[in-house]
Amino acid sequence: MRVLKVCLGFVLLLVHAAASLAAPLDRDALAPFIVPPMSLGEQLNDEGVWQLLNSGGAEAGFVFETEPMAPLPGFSGAAINMLVVLDLDGRFLDVKLISHNEPIFVSGLGEAPFHKFFEQYRGHSISDNLVVGTPYGSGSDGSSLVYLDGVTKATASVRIAHESILAATLKVAREKMSGVATGPPAYPDMDYREDLSWADLVEQGLVAHHTVTNAEIDAEFAGTLWEFDDPEAQADPDGTYLDLWVVDIGPPAIAQAVLSPSTFAELQDFMAIATTDEPVLVIETARHGLVTDDFVRNTSPDLISAEQGGFPIALRDADIFIQLHPDLPDALHDGTAMILRTDRRLGFDPTAEWSLNVAALREHGMFQPQIGSVTIGTTLATDPRFFMRPELVAPRPAWLDALVNRWTDLAILGAFLIGLVALLGLRLNRLAGHKHFTPIRLMILAFVTGFIGWWGQGQLSIATPLAVIRTAFEGGSFAFLLYDPFSLLLWVVSIIGFVLWGRGLFCGWLCPFGALQEFAHHVGRFLRLPQIEPSAAWDNRLKLLKFVVLAALVALVFTAPARLDKAIEVEPFKTAITTFFIREWYYVAYAMGLLLLSMVLFKGFCRYVCPLGAVMAIGGLLRGRDWIARRAECGSPCQLCNVKCSYGAIKKTGEIQYTECFQCLECVTIHDSAEQCVPLILASKNGRRLQRAAA
Repeated sequence: MRVLKVCLGFVLLLVHAAASLAAPLDRDALAPFIVPPMSLGEQLNDEGVWQLLNSGGAEAGFVFETEPMAPLPGFSGAAINMLVVLDLDGRFLDVKLISHNEPIFVSGLGEAPFHKFFEQYRGHSISDNLVVGTPYGSGSDGSSLVYLDGVTKATASVRIAHESILAATLKVAREKMSGVATGPPAYPDMDYREDLSWADLVEQGLVAHHTVTNAEIDAEFAGTLWEFDDPEAQADPDGTYLDLWVVDIGPPAIAQAVLSPSTFAELQDFMAIATTDEPVLVIETARHGLVTDDFVRNTSPDLISAEQGGFPIALRDADIFIQLHPDLPDALHDGTAMILRTDRRLGFDPTAEWSLNVAALREHGMFQPQIGSVTIGTTLATDPRFFMRPELVAPRPAWLDALVNRWTDLAILGAFLIGLVALLGLRLNRLAGHKHFTPIRLMILAFVTGFIGWWGQGQLSIATPLAVIRTAFEGGSFAFLLYDPFSLLLWVVSIIGFVLWGRGLFCGWLCPFGALQEFAHHVGRFLRLPQIEPSAAWDNRLKLLKFVVLAALVALVFTAPARLDKAIEVEPFKTAITTFFIREWYYVAYAMGLLLLSMVLFKGFCRYVCPLGAVMAIGGLLRGRDWIARRAECGSPCQLCNVKCSYGAIKKTGEIQYTECFQCLECVTIHDSAEQCVPLILASKNGRRLQRAAA
């Protein structure tokens, strides 16, 4: 007991030790991750967000790590750090794994499946509803969700990584990419009808109108080389240089008020094909015009540009022959008109304010004229009543998705656990005394190995308690526990077992590798192999080893977390259970060696080495009762239970050491058996002697 208290105190002391938080990587560390001709630009903030530069040195996007902004703890307790490369339109150019300590990938499946998972982000937009999983039914659920394939046996880890990527990316989008929509764009409601006239459009602000006089454009060029290169402006200062009208004609109700019936019909045909394009009508009635003589139809206009939220909007000529509605003013009919289009998928929101800019050019010189330019702009935002947004199918929370994906396994596991706890809690003595107790126990352990272990991947590990300690110290979220509901249910029942029986419920009945060792023991007995049993003194010494192993692992959490994934290999669980012995030879040799040892030394790993067993022993201190009945004669003179206990969990005094009891029920069987329990046998003999004397 003193050793347990010392170890527990040591663990609590380490929990309050200092730990360092991850800092963003520097340029030298990040640059190798960028694929040429792209390169790393300047650092934009202290959270590790960098510019992405194209081959010409212009800004092309953003580069950042996930850990500094979204340090969600993985199953090792440490965050999974990924490099994300976004373009200016909010599309993933690349996602790469930088570092992690996820046990299943480090020393189980290998890192190749993890790297392959991240390749799926390329080409997707932050506007997409990305979720990890697969749609139910025949490949699609008809929603706007975009599914990323997870990694078998590592779903929890990839979900944590996915949540980290989304959290960090949306943070960058909000701070650095405010012009990029982070949800599905609004699109015209083709069924919305409203009788509108041109006057209604102007009055309701659905048309942007901007005029510039000759004097005003002269003022823009004042003091430049081109100040006097527009004689017409100087001759008529009050004349109109630019008379610009802009109207979003994506909504049919607006387009019908602006276009002739034939042009409206052509536009509807165009939109039926280009379903993601938003058409904008631009009319200029003064002398500036809209394009130069070099403009080619169906390309980007050379004098017109647009932006929203500080980010450019790509415009292109729709190449539609335009006839305006007869009711429009004559000046508009006499002007120059164009229908431009932009792709809503690139983040353009027609219901939010955006600006259309027109370049005013002047030439200086005759043979090789120098071109000067100033920008004239106007803004527009169309009323949301003309638009719709896709009904967002909000992805389920990751923890709920994990529950749904494993509901069948959880139902089977839940039924098994309820039955097992009820059997041990209500009929334990009858079970122990059953003539077929050993076959029944072996059948239960076979289910634990096959279903809970190999199928359900529910082998509990010391990695989880260590991750909890680290998360508690760093003040992180414990949500990572919810990503593996199968194991979480086993943890909950095991903790309940602490109160009812101590460590015995898990170590004796629910540990798949413990079950394998018990099977190995029976094989050894069948082969009549000589059994090794340390003396009582050495048995007590060796039992302290697992607490030393646990203390060393806890120390690594705070002193060298990068080495923790290798140190956890003291548990053979990933080799024997998670990967079915398909690993490097030395891991397999270690696990097989422990099973061979169990053939001659009953569950030696569980009794002497297992750090998870040490955690269970400490948790067993919560036990609320001594559930194994004892008699006054237990220990003196009777030593039968002590001799029969394969775990050495009974003292010579007859007292049960619950921190070492694996709930094999051997002592319960002896206690209740009139043929085995010495006190009962003696009492029976004395009773018969008294009966004969009385007769």
